[in-house]
Amino acid sequence: MSFFDSDFSEEEFSESIKNIDEEISKCKALIENNGIYSNTELIEETIQLCIENEKFSEGLLLINLVLGTFPYNAEYWLKKGIILNYTYNFEESVKCFEKALSLNPGDSEALIDKASAEENLGLLDEAKESLLSVLLIDPNNEDACFSLGLLLERQEKYEEAISYFKKALSIDEEYAESYYEIGFCLENLLKLNDALDSYDKFLELEPYSSSGWYNRGIVLVKMDKLEKAIDSYDLALAINDNFASAWFNKGNALADLGRFQAAIDCFKKAIDIDKYDEAAPFNIANIYEELGDLVNAVKFYSEAIRINDQYYEAYLARGFCYDSTGKFHLALKDFNKAISLSKDNVEAWYAKADLEYSLGKLQEAAESYKTALVIDPENYEIWFNLAETLLEMGNWLEASDAFNHCILINPSDASSYYGKAKINFILSKTQEAVDCLKEAFKIDPSIKIEFAREYPEIKSSKLFKKLLGEI
Repeated sequence: MSFFDSDFSEEEFSESIKNIDEEISKCKALIENNGIYSNTELIEETIQLCIENEKFSEGLLLINLVLGTFPYNAEYWLKKGIILNYTYNFEESVKCFEKALSLNPGDSEALIDKASAEENLGLLDEAKESLLSVLLIDPNNEDACFSLGLLLERQEKYEEAISYFKKALSIDEEYAESYYEIGFCLENLLKLNDALDSYDKFLELEPYSSSGWYNRGIVLVKMDKLEKAIDSYDLALAINDNFASAWFNKGNALADLGRFQAAIDCFKKAIDIDKYDEAAPFNIANIYEELGDLVNAVKFYSEAIRINDQYYEAYLARGFCYDSTGKFHLALKDFNKAISLSKDNVEAWYAKADLEYSLGKLQEAAESYKTALVIDPENYEIWFNLAETLLEMGNWLEASDAFNHCILINPSDASSYYGKAKINFILSKTQEAVDCLKEAFKIDPSIKIEFAREYPEIKSSKLFKKLLGEI
């Protein structure tokens, strides 16, 4: 639904475009037949119509014809620069603005548009200088203040950007876009209450801005006010039902509230609007996985991969689903694919190692655990699994070293002391084994039960009890 209908029907819009084309043809004929002098106003209006309706090639043709007759008209060079900027010909655009300024040095509009083209070229210092030049000419130019704010915002200089947006508001208190951008800057500075206030002020001036309600929803999510965030997303969608990101974010908020079916419906709506966004099917898959519906989870992870075959998170997640359903070879294939796409992803290497261990491929598992530890050398769980794997392989000394790493990372780890004790028993290092057992029992007395089950003959030995200090 929409709060209001478009001013034009599809037929009226088509007729409008047809009229523009007729005006363009008329202007071309006038110029070619030397009628330019008596029809400059009509030609200028047609060029402006070309810009407003994105008929840039036609507008450029007309402006070039006009400049052939009036090469020293600053306004025409300005218009040409604007068209070139819209068509991403930024270098030529800057040259046109410079030509306009050489003919009319005090033209604030030309300086602002020149700054836009310079920014597009990555010439940020030059863009800033152009805008500051405007303020030297016209200190109360709110558009220059606003543009300076945007330039600084894009450089993540949020505090400085806010100062220029506020200056624009001091000149024109109804400069709504300034409130919007201040809200964005404050959001990035994690001043969420202030950001919300700024978006509210923007929406007082622009109540039918779908992006304003959408950004307000994002701030409310960050404030953990999910129900209010959903209300904001709903208002954005009431204004623009085809706002895919609003459907997507509403789905996330609903999922966080545990309203899974409603969340799935939102994500499916986002997919209907944007069939090339892999994140929506991925999130649907996450929900199905959370619900234990692994068949549908695999289906939607596969859909995400179909859209983006480089989506390593989807391969990894689908691999976990295959692993859980006993499709180990498919899981291993997905983990290997995830690794090929993101070689430094510790989770993928860890998952691959665990699966290789489950498949009895102990040597491969050990190598995968070691690779994971190169990426994350302080990961206790991986060190422990490596130690257990090496112990099972009979690599006693290497396993003992891995347990030592576990103890360094987590000194209160009873299981690693117990693992070392088992290795020392195997190596006939009785005293070392007893010392490790004492430490393990001190940290976690329940390990005595496990020890009694695994080593009944040792546990009942009087000599061992004496060494352990029990008698």
